[in-house]
Amino acid sequence: MQSTQTQLLRLSQGQLNILERCPRQFQYTYLEQLHSPADPEHEERQTLGSRFHLLMQQREMGLPIDTFLQEDAQLQSWMRAFADAAPDILTPAPGSQTFRESEHYRTLQVQDYLLTVIYDLLIADNQQAQILDWKTYPKPPNKSKLEQNWQTRLYLYVLAETSDYLPENISMTYWFVQSEGQPQSIKFSYNTVQHQQTAKRLNQLLSRLTYWMERYQLGEPFPQEPEGSKACDYCQYTKRCDRSQHGSEQMPTAKSPITVDTNLLNLASIQEVTL
Repeated sequence: MQSTQTQLLRLSQGQLNILERCPRQFQYTYLEQLHSPADPEHEERQTLGSRFHLLMQQREMGLPIDTFLQEDAQLQSWMRAFADAAPDILTPAPGSQTFRESEHYRTLQVQDYLLTVIYDLLIADNQQAQILDWKTYPKPPNKSKLEQNWQTRLYLYVLAETSDYLPENISMTYWFVQSEGQPQSIKFSYNTVQHQQTAKRLNQLLSRLTYWMERYQLGEPFPQEPEGSKACDYCQYTKRCDRSQHGSEQMPTAKSPITVDTNLLNLASIQEVTL
C-alpha cells in the first residue's frame, strides 16, 4: 500500500525570522541555498561564540574545562565574569532535585512543519522551567525587539506545548557574556495570553509559507518586500531583487515547475543564534 504521509519540513527560529522579515530572502537562503561570500570578522565571532557554547556544555556535563580555558584567554575572561555575575546558575544548591541539561533539543509539529529548538541550558523543577541562552556579542539588543524575535517566541512556545508546565511557570533569560562592564541578562516571563498570540501568529505564518511553497513549485517566486523597505538595507540579495536599481520590483517568473528538496530546510550545525 502506497504511503501518503507528508514529509515534514524542519524550521528553526532563524528561518521563521527571515520568513517574516522577507519571504523572498527565505527563498534565496533556504530553498535555493544562495549565500554571499563569508565575512571573516563575522566568522571569527561565530567561531568564538561556538567555543563558548561548547565550553558551557562541557562544564554542565562535568567534563574538565581547565585545558580549554588555558588555551583561550578570551574564554577564560568570559567564564570568570559570568561566574561572578551568576554563581547560582553555574553552581546549583547541594542536593537539588532540579533537572538541568545543556543543548536541550525539542521538536513540535505544527501543520506540515517540524519546529526545532535547542536550548543552551534548560533548568526545571516541579514548579517552574527556565530557558537560558548565551550570547557573546557586546551589545544587548532592545528588549522589546528581542521579545518579538522568533527565538524568544518559539523557544517559550515549544516548551509550553511539549511539557506540563503552564506558560506562567516558564521563563527565558538571555545572558550577554561580553557586554560592557559585566555580563548582562534580559529575562522574559511568559503567560497564557502571549502563548495564544504566538500560536495565532505562528499558524498564520506557516499557512502563508504553505501557499508560497505551492506557488513556488509551479514557478512563482516568493513575495518581495515593498520598494524602500528597511529589510532591504542590509540584505545581500538587493541586486538580485533589483533593489539597487530603478528596475522592475519582480524577478522573472520561472518558466517551469520547481522541485523543492525538503532536506535543504534541515538544521545546520549548532551555532550561536544571531538575533
